[in-house]
Amino acid sequence: MSTTPPTPSRPLAFSLFFVLLCLPSLSAASAVAYDPATLPRRRRGTPTWPWLAARETEEAAGFYNPLPGGGAMLTEAPNTFPPAGEPLNIIFTSTKTPAVLIDQEIEGGFRNFMLGVGFAGECLGQHEGDAQKANLGDGHGYLNETAELRWDYGDPSLGTCTETIEGGNHFRYWIQNGPDANSSAIFMATSYEQPLTAGHNIIPNGYNLGRDWLVGNITGFAIDSNNVTNTTAYSGTVKWAGYVYSVDINYVSGLLANSSIGVNHNDTVPVDGKNAVDGLVAVLEVAITTIPKNATSSNAARRTSGFVPPRIAGAFATLAVLFFSALCI
Repeated sequence: MSTTPPTPSRPLAFSLFFVLLCLPSLSAASAVAYDPATLPRRRRGTPTWPWLAARETEEAAGFYNPLPGGGAMLTEAPNTFPPAGEPLNIIFTSTKTPAVLIDQEIEGGFRNFMLGVGFAGECLGQHEGDAQKANLGDGHGYLNETAELRWDYGDPSLGTCTETIEGGNHFRYWIQNGPDANSSAIFMATSYEQPLTAGHNIIPNGYNLGRDWLVGNITGFAIDSNNVTNTTAYSGTVKWAGYVYSVDINYVSGLLANSSIGVNHNDTVPVDGKNAVDGLVAVLEVAITTIPKNATSSNAARRTSGFVPPRIAGAFATLAVLFFSALCI
């Protein structure tokens, strides 16, 4: 299967008028920011991850393996039968600058970093649908997702509204901060969804591709999902609102099963006889390397890294009426 993101078959833009009319029914995903086929590939050294041997090593790695604490690396998706979930396929850690683990846009926090990668909060701050749950083995048991971020099309304020229509890359996340394993690491369930008209189902190989396209937006290098292994590693730099972050990324095995069992949409996601999930987790070690003078909220800043797709144009009003009739009534 090609790793090139799907090309929409219709005009991409829809008016804010449509979003306001249909707001109760919208639930967005996010799109990859680049065409992987046009970017060079890079492979960096072989990391060693002996963390499964001792809790101290896990802590040094920036997070705890959820499994020994009774947790799971699949979420619980509501209203699925038999019960199924999505893979926690990215772990966001920081052993040097804990400020980046705080779930906020100010002071270089997690959301500021993600704005630099190209992901913002949901359309007009609204979220519909039942939350997924995850157990990070930290003593909290199963908790609802902390929030969901989506590709913002170069517009952190309203871009995720466009993303709601087109589908694409997005992630839910949870913070490992319970009494039994308080690492503050952020566990992300990343996937690439189809457009709203297709019910936001996951595209073929969409869990692995969602992970790898997000990593690609950090590094600026295409990630071939068919070739990553537990020796694959990358590095990158992200900038937003004057903050600069260094990122070391290691793909690791031993946490997530290479399987389709228990995976949501496992009847359509597997391709070429492979499992829905390849069993690899991308561990991001992030550090703030530059703090701006008079640091302020990132809302007014412009993107300085990542890849922004072409400007979106189209006939707003007519399409808004058509979709309002089809989807909101």
